[in-house]
Amino acid sequence: MPEIFMLLSAIFNFQSLLTVILLLICTCAYIRSLAPSLLDRNKTGLLGIFWKCARIGERKSPYVAVCCIVMAFSILFIQ
Repeated sequence: MPEIFMLLSAIFNFQSLLTVILLLICTCAYIRSLAPSLLDRNKTGLLGIFWKCARIGERKSPYVAVCCIVMAFSILFIQ
């Protein structure tokens, strides 16, 4: 039973949830820069989430970069 709670801990811990979302946005943007056709063919449906994350990473890149720096600082020095 404790393994389930460890697996779902990112959902209930707000900082971990933000970290996972930032990593997803950055990873999708990087994958789209390498292979655009991989994410562009799935703009709708469940896989469309990855396309939307890539678009957020491309269009809001200064804000995403600042959020990544702040998150890295808080993980390294505050926790």
